[in-house]
Amino acid sequence: MPLIRETIITTTGADGQPHVAPMGVTVEPDSGGERFILAPFRPSRTLDNLLGRRCAVVNHTDDVRVFAGCISGRRRDWPTVPAERIDAPRLADCLSHEEITVVSVEDDPVRPRFHCRAVHAAAHTHFRGFNRAQAAVIEAAILVSRLHMLPMDKIAREVDYLSIAIGKTAGPHELEAWDWLMARIAAHRAGEDT
Repeated sequence: MPLIRETIITTTGADGQPHVAPMGVTVEPDSGGERFILAPFRPSRTLDNLLGRRCAVVNHTDDVRVFAGCISGRRRDWPTVPAERIDAPRLADCLSHEEITVVSVEDDPVRPRFHCRAVHAAAHTHFRGFNRAQAAVIEAAILVSRLHMLPMDKIAREVDYLSIAIGKTAGPHELEAWDWLMARIAAHRAGEDT
């Protein structure tokens, strides 16, 4: 059964610059290990980079500021280092990563699907587990990515519920990430979001 993992995808642009973007990656078991499916929306730099370079890195991190920073537009310049076997960077501070190459593409006018296989994986440090605030930030980042599709009353209800976990378990990184996302929601509500 397919599983969607909330990850950070890193790619390289035509200009050679790294691009960092949160993405839910579908992972399916396969006889050769796991198959990864990336489905970026049109238009997006991740889509352009996947078409141009045909590879990416799936980064696993517990620093939810990366998700919130990218989604809110507050920060995208997360440190990267070259991957080992493909022409894409990885997050310098990720817990682990998988380097993937595109095997096939299902074209779609909204969300093409890139079927990929891992060519290399590495663990860099121990995963110490998520706290509830980290999960709340990731859920809030997903809401912010859909501000243009969801009614404000639904967003407000979800934020009210998620803020309970923030209040009970957030550390400095989670509070910073939460503030970035709440500022983006406030700007959207005020009609200042572009």
